[in-house]
Amino acid sequence: MDLQRIAYSRKNGWSDDGLPALDSEHTLVVTFGSSCYLDAPEAVSELSAAYPNATIVGCSTAGEIVGDTIADESLSVAILKFDHTRLRSTSAPVTSPQESFQAGERIARELADEGLAGILVLSDGLNVNGSELVRGLNSVLPEDVVVTGGLAGDGDRFERTWVLDDGRPVSGVVTAVGFYGDRVRIGHGSMGGWDLFGPERTVTRAEGNVLFELDGEPALALYKKYLGERAAELPASALLFPLSLRIGTDDDKSVVRTILSVSEEDQSMTFAGDLPEGGRVQLMRANFDRLIEGAAEAALHTKQTNGINGNGHAHNGDAAYLSIAISCVGRRIVLGERTEEELEAALEVLPQGTQQVGFYSYGEISPYATGHCDLHNQTMTLTTITEE
Repeated sequence: MDLQRIAYSRKNGWSDDGLPALDSEHTLVVTFGSSCYLDAPEAVSELSAAYPNATIVGCSTAGEIVGDTIADESLSVAILKFDHTRLRSTSAPVTSPQESFQAGERIARELADEGLAGILVLSDGLNVNGSELVRGLNSVLPEDVVVTGGLAGDGDRFERTWVLDDGRPVSGVVTAVGFYGDRVRIGHGSMGGWDLFGPERTVTRAEGNVLFELDGEPALALYKKYLGERAAELPASALLFPLSLRIGTDDDKSVVRTILSVSEEDQSMTFAGDLPEGGRVQLMRANFDRLIEGAAEAALHTKQTNGINGNGHAHNGDAAYLSIAISCVGRRIVLGERTEEELEAALEVLPQGTQQVGFYSYGEISPYATGHCDLHNQTMTLTTITEE
């Protein structure tokens, strides 16, 4: 497998002299960039024109990851030319949260075929219910197919996102690429690092990903009590205090939910994923060191699921490795100037020479540990791709 990482900035253009000559039917181009490319897609079009035979996927961001650094209004690009792996891509419209399950189911049916090893999913970040999207995927796919990905971002603005569809940045779409064959190796890891605080409360009224009441009280009013003066900065300030969700009192598994929007009219809060009635939620807050440690733990789990041994070597020690890092915008806001430390922490654990691209997102998709995928928020989620 050949692998090259390049970047584009609106000021300086492409980082290398021309785009690498890696076009083929076995080439995957992964690109992440600012929402500004909806208005000025020339660089994206140039990338698509350079790889007419390749599979091209990508989405907008709340910050582009290039190695262990973060950029804005740029493009972060990885180009992989496989030796043995087949690729297939598909897309589905998702113009409202109610279409999310159908979109996931449609994508899974399009990609389900003999030899399917994994799927990378990139979704519109504002019109989708991420929980329903992964539920649709899981309704079709077997547990041994690794599904990872994320929801597109738009900085801390929450106004518009895009996903590449047929080489063009468009809103209201979910896209995915399937990897086929027995030589591709896909690792995954997803960790948080937030601390719980305050009492655990019961979801007493909710509809899908819209939360109305906790313990019988208006959800937004209760949330504002904890935010204090920062309530005036909603919904962005809510990224500092996500919710931990357990489906039931006997469930040890918990996922994190982050807010996309609020409604003063009905005192509701809309999240990136479902909050089912009867679920138990608890507020969370940042612990800088634990957030960074969480990124390292995600990398360790990724190595374990990718068959890399404790010395950082796979079966083929000379293999090229791509790490796709998808971290929540809330982590970037909280960590501030320390944000790049979580990228460094991940790369320190992964095999030497790993190339990393990625983005800050509105939601992350990965198995909780093994098996079917889940929607996560406020995590560092890593996907590694290599070929034996």
